[in-house]
Amino acid sequence: MTYHLDPRMPAPDQCIQRYMLERWTKAQPDKVFAVFQDGETWTYADTLREAITTANALKALGVKQGERVLCWLPNSADCLRAWFGLNMLGAVFVPINLAYRGNLLRHAVKLSEARLGLIHADLHQRLGEIELGRLEEIVVLGGAAQEVPGLKVHQAEAFKSADTTAPALEREIAPWDMQSIIFTSGTTGPSKGVMSSYMHLYSMAKAAPFLRSDERYMVNLPMFHSGGVMPVTAMLIHGGSIVMVDAFDTNTFWDTIRQRQITTVILLGVMGGFLLKRPPSPDDKNHTLRTCTYVPLNDTAPQFHERFGTEVHTHFNMTEISMPIVSDPNPTALGSAGKARKGVEVRIVDENDCEVPVGATGELVVRTECPWALNHGYAGNPEATAAAWRNGWFHTGDGFRKDAEGNFYFVDRLKDAIRRRGENISSFEVESEVLSHPAVREAAAVAVKSEIAEDEVMAVVALKEGVEFDPAELIEFLRPRMAHFMIPRYVRVVDGLPRTPTAKIEKVKLREAGITDDTWDRDAAGIRIKREKVGLKSA
Repeated sequence: MTYHLDPRMPAPDQCIQRYMLERWTKAQPDKVFAVFQDGETWTYADTLREAITTANALKALGVKQGERVLCWLPNSADCLRAWFGLNMLGAVFVPINLAYRGNLLRHAVKLSEARLGLIHADLHQRLGEIELGRLEEIVVLGGAAQEVPGLKVHQAEAFKSADTTAPALEREIAPWDMQSIIFTSGTTGPSKGVMSSYMHLYSMAKAAPFLRSDERYMVNLPMFHSGGVMPVTAMLIHGGSIVMVDAFDTNTFWDTIRQRQITTVILLGVMGGFLLKRPPSPDDKNHTLRTCTYVPLNDTAPQFHERFGTEVHTHFNMTEISMPIVSDPNPTALGSAGKARKGVEVRIVDENDCEVPVGATGELVVRTECPWALNHGYAGNPEATAAAWRNGWFHTGDGFRKDAEGNFYFVDRLKDAIRRRGENISSFEVESEVLSHPAVREAAAVAVKSEIAEDEVMAVVALKEGVEFDPAELIEFLRPRMAHFMIPRYVRVVDGLPRTPTAKIEKVKLREAGITDDTWDRDAAGIRIKREKVGLKSA
């Protein structure tokens, strides 16, 4: 090692992906590390070989240490190859949401600063519809490649190499080197790319106190989400294994748990509630699921524990932080995210960063004992970085309160974002696309309460004079322009949006009004919008 480590940091082979994988392969080469949806299985030795050969293929494409590479792939063996191959080179994994298209896709591609993209065949034609930023070439995986204007297009063979010699590095990889950029929702502006070091991801993945070396973690959240990359990293830290699935599926969940002998999983938002709605079965406790992370901790959590016998935990996390608040097993303080864990400081402050009294609501701010255990900023956005990292604390933008026992409770989003079924949605981005409709003069996107959990999206619009307007036509207008989860369920037409004396839209009034009698509901109109299935064939 040629650099100095802070004594609070773990050794490189405990936190850096390449070195962890090499260490575990020496210790337990034949232990299973990854099982994929189609049944493909990798041992630790297989995983290291896949990472090395992919790294050599990427190196042949000109990828260098520290370079950012765009990855637009579903949960699959190819996605894991891409991530591990890039980090084997010391390059940066930049995954993006499979639902991105139009301006949202253009923004992510530009912000990534990537020269090369690893793109699924079902998605790569969308690149022909946008400005490409620095993107020059792509490798198309999972199907036949077609020409894309402005890009050099490689077939899947370019993603393969027979060279099983670990590639040489320009320098040793350090814990503070950037290993990924993961996009999170914007607030009053476009989405932000969170720059994450190896130390940051290690700190996030190590924070769950209940994980063990014999764990098998179901990865049911996408790899462009911190809830996808964190379980993979956690198992690499502990020497456990993962089962990677395309997405959460209520109907097959327990069958997959039993067949794959899964021991732990993250259940976000409505997932636990959906499972509880299934008819009771004599096999409800006949499974291997030892623990689950249940977020948020609502009144269905104790029902889940009682019915299925699984130990329930909860926490608070964001892409930018490293799980600073965690619970004990089967917490009873419903609505709580738990208590501050060891190694972090957590405060609730007012707009001047002064701590508020117990029971009062303020913004949650975080800092860590160990350097680099949080994000180190937003890619290409120094203004947002400075705003979040002020006074030496990271500002989450979320409203919390704390009780006398030290339990933290999420109250509301201080930022102008919407959360629908596990996805953070930027109201700014929804409004930008709605305003593109020729009949719309002004628009606001707000969260309204869902009958299931979290939020639904409502667009409140004022129309141009003398135009005809059909809300169903607006939905069809938005389909090719937006991610499926961002498309509003509700549309309300008003004469004009309420504004403050300084001409800002008073969204609080729109939220208070909620779903009015004159609000149009696309579900009631029989319009269903589902995520597009992206093929899972490997290269």
